[in-house]
Amino acid sequence: MDSRLYSQRVRRLLLPLVAVAFSLSAVAQTPQQWRDSLATLNKQIAEHPQSTDLRLKKAALNIELSQWEYAIEEYGRVLQIDDKNLSAFYFRAYAHNQLRHYHMAQADYESFLAIMPRHFSAQLGLAMTKRKMGKTIETQDELNRLVEMYPDSAMAFAARASFEQEQRQYDLSLYDWDQALRLSPDNVEYRLSKYTVLWAMRRYDEARRLYESLAKSGVSVDLLKRLQSQ
Repeated sequence: MDSRLYSQRVRRLLLPLVAVAFSLSAVAQTPQQWRDSLATLNKQIAEHPQSTDLRLKKAALNIELSQWEYAIEEYGRVLQIDDKNLSAFYFRAYAHNQLRHYHMAQADYESFLAIMPRHFSAQLGLAMTKRKMGKTIETQDELNRLVEMYPDSAMAFAARASFEQEQRQYDLSLYDWDQALRLSPDNVEYRLSKYTVLWAMRRYDEARRLYESLAKSGVSVDLLKRLQSQ
């Protein structure tokens, strides 16, 4: 669940970078419009090859078109011009993750955090990357650090809860889902995850009460039944 939340967070960070390339009334919507905009940016970059702003916009469009390798190359060119460019490190790490280049993604997140240590999305991205690499202890350490730095963030607790749930550390996971729900009580995904943990712990009475609450709020009964088997 937290991986989806992280991807959504990246897109929220990325879209303004794309949008500033165009007037708000003409922001590209279709893949062909994105490609047309990319062609325009390529011409502008040919005229101004040292412009990191233009190159960042081009790389953002490459990501929008799922052209991960082109995006990585462009962010690399940005870093040749400006070796401390945070946007280039951050989004190159994201692109590397899409290609499962986890070691390179880790390196980029760490380079970012060396410059700006207290950055929620980069810290979360590093934790998720280490999770994909199977670095269990390091992932736990990164998520603990995230919660310590952001004790008022529901997403921080949710990220740690999801990892603990994956590790079958259900007591710890339940505590963290409760903390996430304390901070974001109406989040349906968090409530569904807590339901799954309660069922796995065989705390059936509590699970059924939450089941009834979720069903009343419009969650599919079929979905709730499927979660029982997870």
